[in-house]
Amino acid sequence: MIEIDGAKGGGQMLRTALTLSTVTGKNFRMTNIRGSRKDAGLKDQHLQAVKMAKKLCDAKTEDVEFNSEEIVFKPGNLRNEALNADIGTAGSVNLVLETVLPVTTQLDEDFSAEISGGTDVRWSPSSLHFRQVKTELLEQHGFKGSYEVEKTGFYPKGGGTARLETVSYSMERLDLVDRGELEEVELTVKASNSLEDEEVAEETLEALRSELEVDVPVKESFEYVDSVSEGSVSLLKASYENSVAGFDAVDERGQRAEQNAFRTVTQFEQFRGSEACVDSFVADQLIVFLALVGGEVSIRELTDHVETNLSVVEKFGKKVGYERKEGEVILRR
Repeated sequence: MIEIDGAKGGGQMLRTALTLSTVTGKNFRMTNIRGSRKDAGLKDQHLQAVKMAKKLCDAKTEDVEFNSEEIVFKPGNLRNEALNADIGTAGSVNLVLETVLPVTTQLDEDFSAEISGGTDVRWSPSSLHFRQVKTELLEQHGFKGSYEVEKTGFYPKGGGTARLETVSYSMERLDLVDRGELEEVELTVKASNSLEDEEVAEETLEALRSELEVDVPVKESFEYVDSVSEGSVSLLKASYENSVAGFDAVDERGQRAEQNAFRTVTQFEQFRGSEACVDSFVADQLIVFLALVGGEVSIRELTDHVETNLSVVEKFGKKVGYERKEGEVILRR
């Protein structure tokens, strides 16, 4: 039984452990789940991640309940099963999908998962980032599939639905070290239909445009969508010769577009000033792929998220090392 102490980490430690347990068939017990968070323990989105992983390997579990700070996961044989789940809150559907997406590297049949909840909520990857950045990076290395938002879900009610589908594919080793030159920037905004009269999407685009200073082509697009709760989300996507990076912001009512635009562009500029190949948001999410298929990934810095995630993969016998260099850290397996 692999023992994991989650006291210093968040939900990413649990998601990584679930993925690797499902794939390797190794049992684990995690204590102090999300111990670094004020609201420690399993929340709705974490419960759904456990349940999805359980279905994919017919696992036996213990202590899987709301607010539980300890679980035991004993996987059976890996199997392919269409998954459906409803978080029931605005919990992030994309964080739940982070658990099952890496498992598809081991499947030899088509796969699908549909999850309802929050598609664009704070403290998690937005649907724009998931579709335009993460899946694009994976496609560069053999991933074949699609991610679609059937309905957008903002905080506090959620009510959105996202669908992930994959076809049988062979994942290549990750080669994300030299990003090359910046070729294009794309600005995308999505907002609730109820905000169209206020021109929130157009205002957000204008704020981003006014903060941005680049000498490459800049594309812009926006759309208004149906949603239960009001909100908007924006993404600055930077396309390089050999990689893509993204910087998003979920705007809640009462926030100024200028403030979010400034933060988004500041994150982009910090990234440009480094030698990193991927943004910090996707950096820790790629560690589990490194554990499964190997390769190299250049990130800007060794964050707490990255370090705790590295400790989890090592528990499963899939050590990912790192090398500090000027302006970057190279993760390598």
